[in-house]
Parts: sequence; structure tokens; C-alpha cells
Amino acid sequence: MRNERCTTRNAPDQGGSVSTEALAGLDEERVDHRFKGLPPGADGLTVGELAAQRRNLFTGGFTTPVLALSAERLEHNLKLMETYAARHGLAFAPHGKTSMAPRLFQRQIEHGAWGITLAVPHQVRVARRFGVERVFLANEVVDPAALRWFAAELDADPAFRLVCYVDSVRGVELMDAALRGAGRPLDVVVELAAGAGARTGVRTEAECAAVADAVAAAPALRLVGVAGYEGEVPDADPERVRAYLRRLVSLAAGFDEAGRFRGTEEIVVSAGGSAWFDAVADVFADIPALSRPVLKLLRSGAYVSHDDGRYRRVTPFNRVPEEGALEPAFRLWTQVVSRPSAEQAFTNAGKRDAAYDLDLPVAQAVRRDGVERPATGVTVTGLSDQHAWLSTEPGVDLQVGDWVGMGLSHPCTSFDKWPLIPVAEADGTVVDYIRTFF
Repeated sequence: MRNERCTTRNAPDQGGSVSTEALAGLDEERVDHRFKGLPPGADGLTVGELAAQRRNLFTGGFTTPVLALSAERLEHNLKLMETYAARHGLAFAPHGKTSMAPRLFQRQIEHGAWGITLAVPHQVRVARRFGVERVFLANEVVDPAALRWFAAELDADPAFRLVCYVDSVRGVELMDAALRGAGRPLDVVVELAAGAGARTGVRTEAECAAVADAVAAAPALRLVGVAGYEGEVPDADPERVRAYLRRLVSLAAGFDEAGRFRGTEEIVVSAGGSAWFDAVADVFADIPALSRPVLKLLRSGAYVSHDDGRYRRVTPFNRVPEEGALEPAFRLWTQVVSRPSAEQAFTNAGKRDAAYDLDLPVAQAVRRDGVERPATGVTVTGLSDQHAWLSTEPGVDLQVGDWVGMGLSHPCTSFDKWPLIPVAEADGTVVDYIRTFF
């Protein structure tokens, strides 16, 4: 009955686990020329054998440049967002496009994640290869081959749940045509755009209703909720972001009142990048009781490594410090290969190794003969393909052969440059390796 209202879900369950057998297969991969930065003398070892050796990042034969993840900071970030989501009654589907690393997917799920958010069909294929049971696909997919593959996965595995965006009547029609004859309907959410200049999504509530009507007429699809991305709000500030999120909640409530959510046990309301998840938590806390439980799904992904640039500046924890603080977990170790003048130096890492789309790397530490010191007076001023340009203040002691540790900005364009990333403890002991699939 429509008048039997249900409350929101306050204790979301986890999304199972990644296949231990598939993860074990990663340990059997042989170390060779494909994996930059790893010790040349380790060629022929399996990744598992190399990890068991617990080599030191600085003395164990690794070559520069080499990107490393801090074991302690990675664990801190995973725990912090698990606690944050639980405290605010949010289900958490961190965006997997950030790392495309099944080992990290597994650790995120172990730390309470409902599932993994992804952006394109290839990423879903990676997740399914490693047994991820719940995927939130934050994009409309109209490729018939990809949609038929989705249908086959859904039919083959009753435990697999896939939720996908729709943002146009045309898209709904293409999706329905490709999926006709599938055993299970594909769950979809209508994406509400964050404004006239937003990236994707339906621009008005009236157009959202038209898309929802198209879904209702499409046997191969099932409408289960609404979603959006507040990071696209024009001239974003707290009030504009909250106003958009309130529109998203109102859209869900209006769809529910109109009886648009048929055949679903819960209503999905999803948002949340890495810059405004505090606003998502605040607004989603006030979602009214609807006819079914509400899955309040947060999708922030950059937290897993955090950074020393954009996300250090914009993280919501700057606004709510009482909730904790994320820690940058990446450090790119490079080596000085040229010191042409007292004011300039060059290291052997460039655009092929370091993210540069949002900010240049930041020189943080210098190592020489096993001694590490702050990189005071050293500034990265530019990147070539394979070199970082450094400016040095007068009197800075920097020599050819010194290792320079750099902090990076934008995790999403850092992970993708490194297919196998050492995870190192504070003393440099490498305890694991993260395989990425881009």
C-alpha cells in the first residue's frame, strides 16, 4: 500500500568480497620489463615471491622513478571513510576509476563498502573478473555489445547487481533494444544534471519525468532511483551544492509519490564526489520517509590515496576537521640526473610518471646516503615527457644522484601511469604490490 511508509536504511550491508582465487592469480604474475621501477634483478620472480622478500624501497634494487603507496596512510584513509560513511548512515560505493586496482577494491569492501562505482564497460569487466558483486555504473551505456555482456553477467550470476545511469529517452530506447530477451531487467537510475553547464545528466525535472516514463515502457529496464554529481554544480559553493542535492532528493520523492519505482525493494539516491561529500551527508540525512527503504549511496573515490594537491585543498575534512583528516599516501621517488646550474636541476620523472592535469608535483624530501631531509627550497616548475624541471633557491644542497620524493595531485591520473605499485611501510619495507588495470 502506498500509505505504508518506510524509513531510510541506516546500516547498509557490505558488498561481499572480491574473489580470493582471482586475487591469488595476481601473485602469480611474473615480474619483468612491463613494470617500471621494480628491481631488474627480480625479473622472473612472481609478484608474490617478490612481496615475500620484503625488499626495501631505497636499498632493495628498485630503480627510479618509482611510485610508492604508504601502507600506513592507505590503511588510515580506508578506515576513516568507513567510519565517516557509517556515522552518517551512508552506503559507500567508492569510485573504482580512481585506482582500477582489484586489491584496493577488496580492501574497500572489507572496510564496509556496499560495492564499487565504475564509469565505462571495460571497468565493469575488470571488476567482474575479480568477483565484485555490486557495481554502480555512473554513466549511460548505449553500446549494444557492452549491454549484451551486462545481460549475460546478470543472467549467469544471481548475486551480481548492476545499477546504471540513464539520461535520455533515446538512450533508454537503445538500451532496451539491446537488452530485449535478457532474463533480468537492468536496474537504472535517472541522472539529474547539476546545471546548464554540467557534463551529463537530464537538465530539468520535466525531462527527468519523460526519461522515467521511457524506462517504464522498456521491459528490459527497471527504474530504481536517481543520481547525480554535485561536483559539476556551476560556481560551486556550499549553498549551491546543497540546493542541487535537495533537487535530487525532491526528484526521488516525486518519482516515489507518482509510483514510478515499481518492482524494486529499495530506492537508490546517489551522489558524492571527493570535494562535497559533507554536503551529501547533510542533505541525505534529511531524505523523507519513502514507500521503500532508501539506499543513500556515496561514491567518493579519491580518498583511497588522497593527494598533495587539489584534493588536499578541497577535501570536506577541511570544513569538518572534527571528523578526521585524510593523509596523502602517494610519493613518487625520482633521481637528480642533471644539475646544470646553482638555480636549476632535473630529475628523471616526467609526464609519463606523474599526474600534471591539475597541479605539478611537489618536492617533499631529498635522500642521500640513507639520510632523508625536507626538500626545502626545491620547487617543481615544469614537466617534460621524462624529466621534472626543478628550481632551487640559493644555497640548496642538491646533487646529481640524490633521490627526490614528490607528492602528486589528482589520484585518478596518477594510478593510471603505474601498472604495479609497491606499498611501502614508513621505513621503506615493501609489503605488497598493487596491480592496476587501465
